[in-house]
Amino acid sequence: MEDTEIGQDYRDAVLPDSRWEKRRFVRCDFTEADLRGLVTRGCTFDECDFTRTDIGESTHNASAFRSCVFRRTVLAEVSWTGCSLLGSSFVDCRLRSIKVRDTDFTLVSLGGADLRRVDLSGLRFREANLVEANLTGARLRDADLHGARLLGADLSGADLRGAKLDAHALVQAKLAGARVDVDTAIAFAAAHGLIIS
Repeated sequence: MEDTEIGQDYRDAVLPDSRWEKRRFVRCDFTEADLRGLVTRGCTFDECDFTRTDIGESTHNASAFRSCVFRRTVLAEVSWTGCSLLGSSFVDCRLRSIKVRDTDFTLVSLGGADLRRVDLSGLRFREANLVEANLTGARLRDADLHGARLLGADLSGADLRGAKLDAHALVQAKLAGARVDVDTAIAFAAAHGLIIS
């Protein structure tokens, strides 16, 4: 049985090292709360606000953060495994030390995010906003970037082997020194008007 909380006020709450399992939070406000070391398993957060929340060193397994706001949130050493971040937005957050595996970033807003050298292999970024994101040296092997907005995104030196990219992304993103497979190289050439014979 899932424990559901709707519209609860957790602003400024001090709850470090909490362990939450199969709890559901809908439109709850966690602004400036101390949730460092939080462990969640099978939890759901819908339309929750994590503005300036400290969730550093937290671990999340099979949890969903749907349409949540992360603004200036402390995310140092956060680990997401088998999670969904569908439709959430990250604004002015430091993301370089996150650990992510088998997690869905569909429709997530990461515009301008600093994701240099982050391992994002195999993740789903369908229709995600990655405009002006810094992904230099990032590992995106086998990532699904269908429909992702990559205007001005810097993928220099990124590992894109096996990644699924749309033609417009290959034109809009900066790809100098990126590692790609043959199929992506051919798609890149065609997107830039080259005729391969």
